Amino acid sequence: MKLTVITKNLIKGLQSVERIVGKNLNLPILNTILFKTENGRLKLSSTNLEIGINYWIGGKVTEEGEICLPAKVVSDFISNISDEKIDISSKNNILNISTNSYKTQIIGFSPKDFPIIPRIKTNNYIQINSKILKNTLMGVVDATSISESRPELSGVFCMFSANRGIFAATDSFRLAEKQIEINKNIPDISFIIPRSTTLEFIRVLYDLDEDINLIISENQIQITSESFEIISKLIDGRYPDYQKIVPNKFSSSAVFSRGDLEKSIKVSGIFSSSLNDIKIEVDNDRTKLMTKNTDRGELISTVKSELLNNPFSISLNYNYLLDGLKNINSEKVLVGFTGDGGPLVLRPEDKKINYTYLIMPLRN
Repeated sequence: MKLTVITKNLIKGLQSVERIVGKNLNLPILNTILFKTENGRLKLSSTNLEIGINYWIGGKVTEEGEICLPAKVVSDFISNISDEKIDISSKNNILNISTNSYKTQIIGFSPKDFPIIPRIKTNNYIQINSKILKNTLMGVVDATSISESRPELSGVFCMFSANRGIFAATDSFRLAEKQIEINKNIPDISFIIPRSTTLEFIRVLYDLDEDINLIISENQIQITSESFEIISKLIDGRYPDYQKIVPNKFSSSAVFSRGDLEKSIKVSGIFSSSLNDIKIEVDNDRTKLMTKNTDRGELISTVKSELLNNPFSISLNYNYLLDGLKNINSEKVLVGFTGDGGPLVLRPEDKKINYTYLIMPLRN
């Protein structure tokens, strides 16, 4: 293998593939990144057997080849190079790197042991803007369960029908749902993306603003663009009918400045107890937020509000509140009260933004 690449492009590619590489003592090959020339480009590949990533980088290829390199070593070294270009060559499982400032050799591994990363071969796909997909996944992923006791809750539920996509997540304490419009009609399909895969999607898509293809098979999902593809297993299970608990009406509600409410909750959280509890009392044009900690003290803060019905009070986990507020892209937020023991509902006041966030109350 022999080629020349732009340093910043190689750094970006390594950052995209290295995160899923862990420390696997049983299969050391999983601790490596596969460097392979393909159709005049350099392909970087990594996998942990649950998720696989391929990332392509343009370059000047003069000799084809491939080699597996220890992920941490090659990434740590390349990320510290400031020279514009890097010359790369390999022979006998040794990679030679040459720049204006460095000449180094990295001992690699035979690529024949690197696992094959499967690809979904189908002409059926969902085309979606990368920024829309990223923002949608970010809006719901916090509500996924981190426990594996109910595997179906440890992922993001996705359902597509006609020209609409619904993304939802719940850990049984809170629930987030975001709906988006799709440019073309697509067949009805639903699936559950693992939390870890969702976070990888968000990370790789973070700075992109382009159309990508979402490809689904019976037990796998794949997203592809011009420069990368990620493929992952889906969660096998039936997602609960969460829509049954989403209220159609409120017994009372109030409108807040999202920024003001978020700031007051953050300050109040400093004095919250080990339960992360905060009590909210909504009355007329002012709302009280109350927290108490036996070791730190207590706090009562007030924030402006517009009460739309009867006064109400509720105790909640303040971290859950913050998770919901940070994903509401609206200057004002509608807070809906569904009665004692019922969930509190957060929605953007702007009805064009189809986002719903529910939080179950804490018991007094």
